[in-house]
Amino acid sequence: MSLVDLAVRAVGGGVVAASDETFAEKENLVRTAAPTHAARTFGHKGQIYDGWETRRRRDDRGPDGDDWAVVRLGVPGLVHAVVVDTAFFDGNHPVSARVETAWIEGHPSPGEAAAAPWTPLCAGPLSGSSEHRWEADAPRAATHVRLVIHPDGGVARLRVLGEVLPDVRRWRSLGVDLAALAHGGRVLDASDRHYSPPENLLLPGSAAHMGEGWETRRRRDDGLDWVDVGLGAAGRVHQVVVDTTHFVGNAPGSVRLVGPGGAELLPATPLQPDTEHWFGAPEGLDTGLLVDRVRVEVRPDGGFARLRLFGRPTADAVAAAGMRRFDALPAPVAESVVRGCCAAPRWAADLVAQRPFGDVDAFVAAAVTGLAALGEDDLRAALAGHARIGERGQREQAGVLEGDRAALAAGNRAYEERFGHVYLVRAAGRTGAEMLALLHERLEHDAATEADVVRHQLAEITELRLRDLWVP
Repeated sequence: MSLVDLAVRAVGGGVVAASDETFAEKENLVRTAAPTHAARTFGHKGQIYDGWETRRRRDDRGPDGDDWAVVRLGVPGLVHAVVVDTAFFDGNHPVSARVETAWIEGHPSPGEAAAAPWTPLCAGPLSGSSEHRWEADAPRAATHVRLVIHPDGGVARLRVLGEVLPDVRRWRSLGVDLAALAHGGRVLDASDRHYSPPENLLLPGSAAHMGEGWETRRRRDDGLDWVDVGLGAAGRVHQVVVDTTHFVGNAPGSVRLVGPGGAELLPATPLQPDTEHWFGAPEGLDTGLLVDRVRVEVRPDGGFARLRLFGRPTADAVAAAGMRRFDALPAPVAESVVRGCCAAPRWAADLVAQRPFGDVDAFVAAAVTGLAALGEDDLRAALAGHARIGERGQREQAGVLEGDRAALAAGNRAYEERFGHVYLVRAAGRTGAEMLALLHERLEHDAATEADVVRHQLAEITELRLRDLWVP
């Protein structure tokens, strides 16, 4: 079985608490890179180590007189094995260690995580400068693990190997990130830009370090800091992500989200350091509130790495964004877009030349007017761009049943022999039987009558396709 490291920093793992870290920081335990060492590199506490190292014990602090570190898994999962790596710790490594697991819902504080009920997973003796892999007797679900070392010393890395157990509740109506820079989100204003710009909050991907987030100066009053975010499209937010990754001692104490007119989108909610927080309806998010901008209030100050506002944009907002893009495209590109809806080249060029339209209704009205004036050459080009009714792989013909295909194929041949072009009919919303009945009816038309019907059907099909351009 292929296992992943559930605790590594690259997937959001973090060390939230430790009994001691006098000589080397606890955060090194989950660093993504392999441990390194530079001999005779000293700081004010002695040799610098790429790992976690506690002071020599002279008392009975910690559970059972041992040192410990609590690791929040970046992704909760089913733990199958762990690797305790004492690389470069030789003579100052622990005698032995054990790993314990806990499942803690929500976003616990470091104190709450440390005080959780822990269940033993695996244990064993440790050697200096060695990589120890221990298999669990039985895989166990966990959001946190605790590494307990006996009695003290240093460990370079802890790898927690297992299978991801995704929280599918977060997928509910997830939609699109309405605040993302890539989707048109932008920062309108902010209370403070002292250490780093708030625009970082909307960047794609995860922040590599604290400088890639937004951080304010320390407040010396009873106020708060805030950032106003304009959404790429108006919509309803179903999941909020406030990611304080890398912000350990300078994360805000709480966050509150406010929509237009002061309507509360998310009530003031506590934040934890160095944590990716997900907030939905159970946390008080108003998923029915329509917003086109959001004020993010953080109390009292501090910083965080990323903001995500996942939701569903309104149809009008999507159409407006689509038209804004279409109106700005170079003419050849815009023509290729509309030729995907109707293959008549002169019609496409004339339509594009009328830009800007500003809204979908004006765009469609101009398109339909242009179709009514199609010359014979353009009409032939438009008809040549349509597939035969009943051919497989056509999304618009989803209502065609297998039993109808043979009859439609025969009808298509008869129609093409009579009129010299494909049988054109709006397939959307019609069954194969309905289209077959219409085909037989239209075979009785004279050429002039059928030409009018064809133009009408072409207009209906093209209008549906043009409007579908702006449906996400």
